[in-house]
Amino acid sequence: QVKLVESGGGLVQAGGSLRLSCVASGRTFNDHGMGWFRQAPGQEREFVAGLTWNGGRTKYAASVEGRSTISRNNCENSVFLQMNSLKPEDTAVYYCAASWASRSEVREVPSEYNYWGQGTQVTVSS
Repeated sequence: QVKLVESGGGLVQAGGSLRLSCVASGRTFNDHGMGWFRQAPGQEREFVAGLTWNGGRTKYAASVEGRSTISRNNCENSVFLQMNSLKPEDTAVYYCAASWASRSEVREVPSEYNYWGQGTQVTVSS
């Protein structure tokens, strides 16, 4: 069992930066790939970024590539998403998720993730 708690969301102006954090509880964190997803009102949940169990492989959505960096610290059971040059279209609830299937190859489909956090709101003003 893995419990995930996100933090770091907030209101930021366009062009600004945010660093989202996700802390996991449970002894199997290091066995899971991790991902960040987001969901805007009226839209489906979409993949933002993911990485494998040791951070050796990462993958980003085209919409955030070059502006975002995902990382993890297995000693602290944490995963992070640094987002720069934020745009109003980045506004959404951001979710942290853990995936057994994604432990060695990053998956982008929400249904392949086993555990989810409650989400943190990111709002980017123009």
